[in-house]
Amino acid sequence: MGCAGSAPSPTPTDSRPLALVYDGPQGCPDCAPTIASILESGDDPFRVEFVGPGTETELSAEILAEAQLYVQPGGGDDLATTWDDLAPQAQAVRDWVGRGGSYLGLCFGAYLAGRDPGFDLLPGDAYGWAGSPGATVPDARDTVVPLTWRGEQRWVYFQDGPGFDLDEDADVDVLATYPDGAPAVLVAPFGAGHVGVAGPHPEADESWYDEAGLTNPDGYSTDLIEDLLAATLAR
Repeated sequence: MGCAGSAPSPTPTDSRPLALVYDGPQGCPDCAPTIASILESGDDPFRVEFVGPGTETELSAEILAEAQLYVQPGGGDDLATTWDDLAPQAQAVRDWVGRGGSYLGLCFGAYLAGRDPGFDLLPGDAYGWAGSPGATVPDARDTVVPLTWRGEQRWVYFQDGPGFDLDEDADVDVLATYPDGAPAVLVAPFGAGHVGVAGPHPEADESWYDEAGLTNPDGYSTDLIEDLLAATLAR
């Protein structure tokens, strides 16, 4: 006598929230994979999908609608060329954040949270901090800078990231400042969503320091990027 085979088990649904990480041709092979690894391995892990030219997924309103977080990571120094790729979806990104999405911009991505070019998500704008009056870094070199992060001195990887010139009475939570007092890391509301930006690289892992021949006096830790993520995702 034959017997019926058992029904196949359903494919389990991945219940992790979706984070989109831009990985287009912006000149930094380590930037997107580094933040993706942190997002996938945190206490509240994300499912990560890379988006942008050269990936399997284009940045679009449709894929943003599925996501909780969009990350614009570090990159090269050609903002204009990268913006040419991003500009067609700029309004979709703004609309998505305004409806409750979370934007995380790291270094290059923090510049792009500002204006000219950028998504115009900040109550103010980003500017090149290195070489500016009062800055302790004179040029675009890779280095380690001391920040005042929530009242404590912490050292962070830095490579030509922005500071932020904020509107008077701007509604922002400044997590960290540079030695000259300029905002270095902050979170601001945008509509129903939030925008978190960092001029330095709190996500940098040990390989970044090794490749640049640098040492972090605090040692390597992910606590600062985790703090920024938590503040950006808070509701």
